[in-house]
Amino acid sequence: MSEEIVWTKEYKVERYRNLNKDIKKGSVLFAGSSLMEMFPIEQFAAEDKLPVTVYNRGIGGFITDELIDVLDVCILDLEPAKLFINIGTNDLSDSRIEMSTVMKNYEHILRETIKRVPNVKIYLMAYYPVNPEAATEETKGCLKVRTNEKIDIANEEVKKLAHKLGAKYIDVNAPLKDEKGRLKKNTPTKAYTLKRRATKPFIPL
Repeated sequence: MSEEIVWTKEYKVERYRNLNKDIKKGSVLFAGSSLMEMFPIEQFAAEDKLPVTVYNRGIGGFITDELIDVLDVCILDLEPAKLFINIGTNDLSDSRIEMSTVMKNYEHILRETIKRVPNVKIYLMAYYPVNPEAATEETKGCLKVRTNEKIDIANEEVKKLAHKLGAKYIDVNAPLKDEKGRLKKNTPTKAYTLKRRATKPFIPL
């Protein structure tokens, strides 16, 4: 009987490294942390029969420093024509990491990408809102640090970064928020449908 696969960050990086041997360069790439890894963009593309090749190199739990360390595997080796990225959510959950550090790292990631892939079109995805009342017990602690107020400030900084580097800023949060500006409470099925409806008009694949 084969050993059970443990889907650690390290395992995912090596898996992506191997998958990169057979990729089609100049495609569409989604990268970042869990908000990107769990985003079913390949399924969207298949369902809509889009004439593009889409790859997802998101890794749940990643902070900006970790993405910098494996930037080749998650972004550069693919030489994407379009890059959709969301990284920094987990940094915002750590009270020891300053906002300025998050944005400095984010800018480094983007500048290195532009340096290596000069013609890439970059789209910075806004950080999603949170809802402590709907969170699991294991995530409620970090949401005391990563508040919606902090997310709003971070999104303004990401918007400035996009403008600074000639990238596009994409914010699909409005349909995801309840009347108090928190992430809507939904079952997984409803959440999938809601995210699909919210995102589809804004993702220029």
